[in-house]
Amino acid sequence: MSLSSLDLAHVSQLIAVLLAAGIVAGFVAGLFGIGGGFVVVPAILLTFSVFNVESDVIAHLAIGTSLATIIVTSSRSVHAHHQRGAVDFKVIRDWAPWLVVGAVLGIIIARYMDGRSLKWVFSIGVFLMGVHFIAPVLQPKKAIAKEMPSGSFLAGIATFLGAFSALLGIGGGTIAVMVMTACGRSIHQAVATAAGFGVLIAVPGAIGFAILGLGEPGLPFGSVGYVNVIAVLAIAVMSFLTAPLGARAAHSLNAVALKRVFGIYLVATSAIVLYNSFAP
Repeated sequence: MSLSSLDLAHVSQLIAVLLAAGIVAGFVAGLFGIGGGFVVVPAILLTFSVFNVESDVIAHLAIGTSLATIIVTSSRSVHAHHQRGAVDFKVIRDWAPWLVVGAVLGIIIARYMDGRSLKWVFSIGVFLMGVHFIAPVLQPKKAIAKEMPSGSFLAGIATFLGAFSALLGIGGGTIAVMVMTACGRSIHQAVATAAGFGVLIAVPGAIGFAILGLGEPGLPFGSVGYVNVIAVLAIAVMSFLTAPLGARAAHSLNAVALKRVFGIYLVATSAIVLYNSFAP
């Protein structure tokens, strides 16, 4: 596909949707400590469907592109939270090796999945996260541990988080926040530190998906493997501006109502992606 085959109206619509996705993704990244993939992946899936991108590649393209945007959104979010002294860099260093191992494992799994299967995995994962935001039944009312995980437990949970996040094109902040608050960390520190996890997952994830898609037929203009550079730039520019706004809101608002609204959005998104997986 080339831009010459597209009319100006469609190109304008594409850019407008991607810019809007960047605005929301950046704000959500700063507010909840997630990478924004829950917003970016469905936006790319639906947007590139308008351009008749091959169904065999669009899911992988959405995941890979989302991971590339998370490098920007999460980095910006970490910086904004660090200015408020909320990021625990020791936790990030302890988790880093296993998050990277998990991300690589997620890429390997994605290599053997077709587009429809990848959409199903994303839909199920987003649904579960949506239910958590609406009614966090797995979140304990109070801390159940005084220290963060260590040893084999740390290796296992961080590897799972990296693989799960890379496979869905997300930053993994939701699970990271659950773990940190269960271990007695404040919600503000958990959100801030979780944003750093997103960077560690997104960098190897984006590189891996780019390599995985090299030479793949049917990719849209501006793609490097399964990463569309045009979409990354459009989303990154806006998210760079809005992530600090989300971080500011996280430190000043009671986010319970916002979490429930976002949870409803995630459940609806899950249904849309699942429906889309059965479209011809």
